[in-house]
Amino acid sequence: MKTRYSYGGDEHIFVEMDEEMSLAAFFKSMAMHDAVRAAGIEGITEVCPANASFQLRFDPDRISGEDLMVRLKALEAGTESAEKRLSTRIIEIPVYYCDPWTHETLMRFRERHQDPSGTDLDYAARINGFDSVEAFIEAHHSQPWFVSMVGFVSGLPFLYQLVGREQQIEVPKYLRPRTDTPRHTVGYGGCFSCIYSVRGAGGYQMFGITPMPIFDPEQKVSYLRDFMVFFKPGDIVKWKPIDRAEFDRIEEEVAQGRYHPRIAEVEFDLAAFEADMTGTNARLMEALDGA
Repeated sequence: MKTRYSYGGDEHIFVEMDEEMSLAAFFKSMAMHDAVRAAGIEGITEVCPANASFQLRFDPDRISGEDLMVRLKALEAGTESAEKRLSTRIIEIPVYYCDPWTHETLMRFRERHQDPSGTDLDYAARINGFDSVEAFIEAHHSQPWFVSMVGFVSGLPFLYQLVGREQQIEVPKYLRPRTDTPRHTVGYGGCFSCIYSVRGAGGYQMFGITPMPIFDPEQKVSYLRDFMVFFKPGDIVKWKPIDRAEFDRIEEEVAQGRYHPRIAEVEFDLAAFEADMTGTNARLMEALDGA
């Protein structure tokens, strides 16, 4: 990895750890982001983290871009030995795959898709070498996912699958974006899965939908009364396939203020994961059994 610094106008600096997303790049970015915040550099007005990068906004009347660059590179040198370990949580997210709502939407926008004759799941399964949609869905939900970024739209998580690079699912976005995507759609684009926190335009392939709200500005949802955005970077997600009956049941429990997602506190150690991915993932998922 070679960190790249670039200006974005007179008030922004973009810091990119690597051109490709990786857990190593995420942890390096997180360590440097935390170091910048802790340093309290005069003139920095905002720090916005992303997948394996972050952006700074600064006041050029209080610190010059050149001086800030010097400070940033010094902080980077000090984070090289930062521990790549995280106290976090694993969360079970129910997903109704092949649901009628995303299916209706994808059928309305087939002319914008790479394979107008099939569904998004058909296309994703085929280009990733699976012999059926069912096998692809199994690969999507069988291992946990790491939340590397929250944003783009309010509360939307970007999720990176905790498997070896050779097992990574990759699916391109739509050729042309849609003007509509149902709220809570579970989508996929590039190497990232996501959950659409609100209804709106989009371009990720649509695989299913969750009945679980992840963004609530009014903070009426039982598990969102302390903070309107559910996810934070470093969270770990385990998808749980559900059917229509369970989807309806969870929606009703959410409406009644009785639904609480299964969550367990866990430790994630990058070195341990890289040494034994299968064992680490099994331990992470087992933690949910006691939640």
